[in-house]
Amino acid sequence: MHVRSNETRTMEDIKKYMQQVGQQARTASRAMAMADTNAKNRALENIAAAILADSAKLIAENAKDVAKAKIEELDAASIDRLTLTEKTVKSMAEGLLQIAALPDPIGEISDMKYRPSGIQVGKMRVPLGVIGIIYESRPNVTADAAGLCLKSGNAAILRGGSEAIHSNQAIAACVHQGLREAGLPETAVQVVSTTDRAAVGELITMKEYVDVIVPRGGKSLIARISEEAKVPVIKHLDGICHVYIDDEADLEKAIRIADNAKTHRYGVCNAMETLLVHKSVAAQVLPDLCRIYLDKGVELRGDDAARAIIPQMNTATEEDWRTEYLAPILSVRVVSDLDEAIAHINTYSSQHTDSIVTENYTKAMRFLREVDSSSVMVNASTRFADGFEYGLGAEIGISTDKIHARGPVGLEGLTSQKYIVLGNGQVRI
Repeated sequence: MHVRSNETRTMEDIKKYMQQVGQQARTASRAMAMADTNAKNRALENIAAAILADSAKLIAENAKDVAKAKIEELDAASIDRLTLTEKTVKSMAEGLLQIAALPDPIGEISDMKYRPSGIQVGKMRVPLGVIGIIYESRPNVTADAAGLCLKSGNAAILRGGSEAIHSNQAIAACVHQGLREAGLPETAVQVVSTTDRAAVGELITMKEYVDVIVPRGGKSLIARISEEAKVPVIKHLDGICHVYIDDEADLEKAIRIADNAKTHRYGVCNAMETLLVHKSVAAQVLPDLCRIYLDKGVELRGDDAARAIIPQMNTATEEDWRTEYLAPILSVRVVSDLDEAIAHINTYSSQHTDSIVTENYTKAMRFLREVDSSSVMVNASTRFADGFEYGLGAEIGISTDKIHARGPVGLEGLTSQKYIVLGNGQVRI
């Protein structure tokens, strides 16, 4: 049964279709759990080759989505996330090849220890099974998610947003080609063909077929899924990221990092949303840094101390410290010391990514220990909080949860472990 997004359909149609998708995914997941590393790597390499070969087609299909998004007046950040270019298509292929080059985690045995009884007890890494990914805007997620799920021995059900339907279907065709050529089931990766919201409701409640849900999108989407799902969810709600410039920072380094963290790309979850500056260096660093921001069209919202130095700033409200802008807007606060900076971050951060710029080792170590976020950095831009940059090949998302997976979720985050026991006839007495 194939349900197209432009067909008239009933709730019963959607339910039957999603049940079929789930059944096929469960069957495929068993085949993927048994697939050897060579077959999985061949599939990844074939998918990358198909993506590069079909680059022009992918960009043409993506142009249909972008044109529709502009007609519907989507915001600039959404259109930026939606748009594919030759560079981003090439990056998709590179990500798949990087995943292929990574060690296969499946079957890895660790922590083997002899017990007094003579048995050996250890752990083996195994796939999660069927992973449902729900995402908005970014068509590159289709390739990234497929690659990570395949290498980790899982099957994937991908449900992208209606705004990227042409792009996602075109990428899915490349994925299926690569799977087919490697002798693996095409149903190991299924892109849901309907954009009806009811399909999401079915996907997140199919406990018999789906083992985990990974939502990627806006806060409202993730909040809805977290509330309604009957399947475990790996999630992050938003990315309120900070950079703190310490009084012992190299100010040239600080300006470069703070500029990049905010202006490299605005509509991404690892962009800085709040800049914290120590009061003793604020008058030195803020004029040069804010000149860069203003020249790039960034709206600045500061506390009283920051506005006393940069009068062009608007007044920051309490709500600004809690806001993920995903836009050229930046909140700025002057703090008295490291303690105040850490307290601010732990109060307002979404536990995504936070960075300190300092040359003081002790302060850097305190920041690493005491800031409660999934990625904590010293003297680096928050924009590095990314699976590709971390050497994971790609990421299926960035988790701000504390259980199972935290930070960029790569291959290991899509696996679990089971205990294994090796004996030689032992019985318990």
